[in-house]
Amino acid sequence: MGLVKEFKEFIMRGNVMDLAVGVIIGGAFTAIVTSLNEDLITPLLGIFGGTDFSNLTLKLGSGESAPVLAYGNFITAVINFLITALVLFFILKAFNTAAAKVKKPEEPAAPTTKVCPYCKSEIPVDATRCGHCTSQL
Repeated sequence: MGLVKEFKEFIMRGNVMDLAVGVIIGGAFTAIVTSLNEDLITPLLGIFGGTDFSNLTLKLGSGESAPVLAYGNFITAVINFLITALVLFFILKAFNTAAAKVKKPEEPAAPTTKVCPYCKSEIPVDATRCGHCTSQL
């Protein structure tokens, strides 16, 4: 029964739930970027370059059963990846910039040392006698 309880605690942790939401949103985002690439960018690149990458193939051998390398699909996938990475870069850059503006300045930590008024050496803040000159503080 301990294993089931441990697994339940693991699943209900915030990090696991955040990861699950991220994967789901990432899947939806990938579909949007794929559509952007296949429906808008690839045809535009085809106009300027005269080639639609998705149609590029290389037939290995002769006959109907000869294998075909669809390297145009690979080029499209690489462009898809680069666009996704670029968009995520800009989103994270904007998020980090906004987080830096919202971040409260940290207050300085309480001092841990003080200066002895007699010998001017540095001693712990809670000291009642100076360790250097043995003066009572």
